[in-house]
Amino acid sequence: MAVLAAARSFPPAGGNGSASEPMQSAAELARSGLPTGIAAGQWTRRRSISWISLAAILVSLFSLLPLAFIIWIAVQTGWETVSALVFRPRVGELLVNTLLLVVLAVPICIVLSVTLAWLTERSSLPGARLWAWLSVAPLAIPAFVHSYAWITLVPGLHGLWAGVLVSVVAYFPFLYLPVAAALRRLDPALEDAAAAVGLGPWRVFRRVVLPQLRLAICGGSLLVGLHLLAEYGLYVFIRFDTFTTAIVDQFQSTFNGPAANMLAAVLVTCCFVLLGIEVLVRGEERYARVGSGAARQQQRTRLGRATIPCLALPVVTALLALGVPFVTIGRWLVAGGADV
Repeated sequence: MAVLAAARSFPPAGGNGSASEPMQSAAELARSGLPTGIAAGQWTRRRSISWISLAAILVSLFSLLPLAFIIWIAVQTGWETVSALVFRPRVGELLVNTLLLVVLAVPICIVLSVTLAWLTERSSLPGARLWAWLSVAPLAIPAFVHSYAWITLVPGLHGLWAGVLVSVVAYFPFLYLPVAAALRRLDPALEDAAAAVGLGPWRVFRRVVLPQLRLAICGGSLLVGLHLLAEYGLYVFIRFDTFTTAIVDQFQSTFNGPAANMLAAVLVTCCFVLLGIEVLVRGEERYARVGSGAARQQQRTRLGRATIPCLALPVVTALLALGVPFVTIGRWLVAGGADV
């Protein structure tokens, strides 16, 4: 009815205003700015987006509640007590342990994940699809199970390097997944152009492929780093003190809320610093194909005599990340009864 009423307000094509002249077409009505099905669909879409935005805001507010609680406790405690709890030797020791863990484990995860992703996605590695699946499978095993398996296999495994080893085998898939996906999407024409101007395979990878993987590497590294900062069970088994283990110990031993909350405040600060570093390293550069036509299929690099040495990497990784947990758990399942 609204469309008909609006249509009657327009003068007929002949200009004499007679009712016998045909009304304007639907296309003309749409061009005149009248509400149509498309406009209604756009309004519905905007309404659905507003609901999504509202839901995102609510989730964000709920996720900020722990941070608000920490700030509230700090305000209630007072600056003198807060400074005494934060600037003490124990906090410095925990900070050094946590930073060393992140600084050592994240680069190892980057090198391991990028190498595995290239071998499974861009090389003629035998059984590439199987190794790709096995490189993701460690995500199905909780980190504390990895730690329990390793400490059962090697009872004397404790300290920083034990934490680095178990952290790498437990969390490297968070980096492998985005890097492998990015390698799949790369346009090989860029690498062909670089090779055509005389760049060797390594220089092509360093100057063409690696910059395009920066977003994936930064995102995966951020995930690994945040998991390292937040992990508790993994480091309890290997008796390596971090902020998370100290926070739980503080609550369990002394029920000291302010002391534990100040440790949590330092931990949250470390997380924000890690987020800031990721933003700075990621930069604003983006890469996209602008030429016409579809990108050709990726050609896998032939490994030749390097096949066996390259095959050793996914084999050893699978044994460390999957073999140790399954062997340890299987051993206890077979033992059974009172021997468990």
